[in-house]
Amino acid sequence: MNNQIQINRNSLWAEIFIDQLVRLGVRYACISPGSRSTPLALACAGNKKLKTFVHIDERSGGFFALGIARNLREPVLLVCTSGTAAAEFYPAVIEAYQQNVPLIVCTADRPPELLNCGANQTINQDNLYKNHIRWFFNAGVPEPIAERLHHIRTIARRAVREATALESGPVHINLPFRKPFEPDVFTDTIDAQLLRAVMNDDLGEISREKVAVAPNPASIREIVSIVRKSERGLIIVGPGDDCPAFSKQITEMASLLSYPILADGASQLRYGHHNKQMIFTHYDAYLKAASFIQRHTPEVILQFGGTVSSKGLELFLNEQNVFKIHINRGGRWIDPSNYLRSVVQSDPETFCFMMNEELRSTIPVDTRRDWLADFENAEAHAASIRREMIECTETLFEGKILKTVLNEIPEGSDVMISNSMPIRDLDYFVPAIEKKLRIHTNRGASGIDGINSTALGIAASSNSPVYLITGDLAFYHDLNGLISANKFDISLTVILINNNGGGIFELLPISEYRDVFQQYFLTPHDLKFAPFVEAYGGTHRLITSWGDLISGLRDTAKRDGLNVYEIQTDARTSTDLRKKYWEKVAQAVSI
Repeated sequence: MNNQIQINRNSLWAEIFIDQLVRLGVRYACISPGSRSTPLALACAGNKKLKTFVHIDERSGGFFALGIARNLREPVLLVCTSGTAAAEFYPAVIEAYQQNVPLIVCTADRPPELLNCGANQTINQDNLYKNHIRWFFNAGVPEPIAERLHHIRTIARRAVREATALESGPVHINLPFRKPFEPDVFTDTIDAQLLRAVMNDDLGEISREKVAVAPNPASIREIVSIVRKSERGLIIVGPGDDCPAFSKQITEMASLLSYPILADGASQLRYGHHNKQMIFTHYDAYLKAASFIQRHTPEVILQFGGTVSSKGLELFLNEQNVFKIHINRGGRWIDPSNYLRSVVQSDPETFCFMMNEELRSTIPVDTRRDWLADFENAEAHAASIRREMIECTETLFEGKILKTVLNEIPEGSDVMISNSMPIRDLDYFVPAIEKKLRIHTNRGASGIDGINSTALGIAASSNSPVYLITGDLAFYHDLNGLISANKFDISLTVILINNNGGGIFELLPISEYRDVFQQYFLTPHDLKFAPFVEAYGGTHRLITSWGDLISGLRDTAKRDGLNVYEIQTDARTSTDLRKKYWEKVAQAVSI
């Protein structure tokens, strides 16, 4: 009896690889078309447990995958052909690396004999992303023998393991293929029994349960001994993921210590139903006041989350050569100031819980009230001036736009905030809100590329309403990404703040040199965005008043699809208002 079965080695290789990824919980794949990646694309298409999204533009596809992975906190598969297609993934890979987002990046490649000889569509893909990757492996060309078929399954297993490890992030598997790629063009015969054994091979689960990371109790006791003696302390919380346990534990710790929490706009601490008594949000304004800074040098700084968005706070931290530690799960050294004393590797909520256990009955609080009261008074002054100057303005000012949108959208919404001015205005002008929201950002590398696609990836994987607040340059940079909304039937509401060129540069000293500023920095584009939005199947609406914005946001709740609300603002007018606000706060806290 003939027990030999005809196969295409490329197809079998890819099927085993994709099958193993899916068995280990990979549920989403973003695929960009190409010839060399045919075996991988067909394997993804043939696996019914995998939800696939096909992206013409690899850069957009990469950020779309990033949005899904960031939202769900699980690995997402990225597939492309050889050549520069792989390079187009790089911006999303960098962002994933910086934010610990798990991606499994699979690049098809030419076989060894076509490398370094001028073959078409061929570049050196060996460890292409080496500075921004958790793990790289070149799988080699497919071989239909037992050892290698078992090996490709093991490669897939390790890819999932490395992407979801304690220090999670992107991994890169380079997969060279020789022609033919079509599954019914056979290249080999294989024993039927071996084929069944390979296809049914089950190496078991890889544990993806989040294991708590706790600090050494001795380290906690040492830190407690320091904070007990330090009346003047600050708790800084930068951008990070939402965690109700962290919100509860850190606010209790702040109360026990009488240390204010300076909470970044993207830290999640500003939103939700937890106690916000110790959460301060207007610090950027009063930390611009030299006299306030001189009177308020801290002795201790406990810092959590990513690098802060506030320039004022960053400059303040850069001057503080005091006892400063950073607490994060991966044990990463996050310290632009270069004054960090130590990193504590721990889940932030676990660190705070252990601190609270030590502090509850021992910390003296009465002597610390003057320190806390000074920050409370400064916060109250800044909040009052913000309400007077910002919330009451009739001008379509960016800072008021952010707060208006967050006030109007439904509880539980996902909100993607673009880089440049939107993230800064969120930080400057949005106070603590008694509404549960999830704030998403690309604050790893803080680029403006891929913002639309990231938001659409979040929307494709979220059961909540999703909103994107973005500027005109970021929106323009990723117009290609908008095709996903109509193609995949995704609903996304975009608040497009258009100041015709990027208002953030108005805050730089170079803005005073108007002869070069307009051409080389502001770069006005004079684009009409409505035709672009409509070309991608979306609805565009120009907002001309606050009432118009509020009614538009309320209407959106009744409509699906891509809805873009464009608000045209004047960058110089907005910059003047920001500066007047900061000046008035500085005067108030200097008295």
